[in-house]
Amino acid sequence: MTKSQLIERISLKLPHLLQRDVEMAINITIDAMTHHLAQGERIEIRGFGGFSVNQRAARMGRNPRTGEQVSLPIRYATHFKPGLDLRERVELSRTVFPITDD
Repeated sequence: MTKSQLIERISLKLPHLLQRDVEMAINITIDAMTHHLAQGERIEIRGFGGFSVNQRAARMGRNPRTGEQVSLPIRYATHFKPGLDLRERVELSRTVFPITDD
């Protein structure tokens, strides 16, 4: 699902709200989450999951073309851990609608 699809779906569920107001609320929410993660804070949405920032240590890597060693700096990666409710709903949906390789 894309952000525009999310906005459209919420607008359809809440017809008394204008689509631009729904879009503004989504953008404010995403901006707030981004700001807090950038500050190194953890975000927890009960029933959905938690977002945190993990630090990856500096290391030596290799250039795949030349094989030459390259120094890679410290990196920060956003990590999402789904909540229990989300995990259970996804698991239930996979048993009802299994993913096939067709």
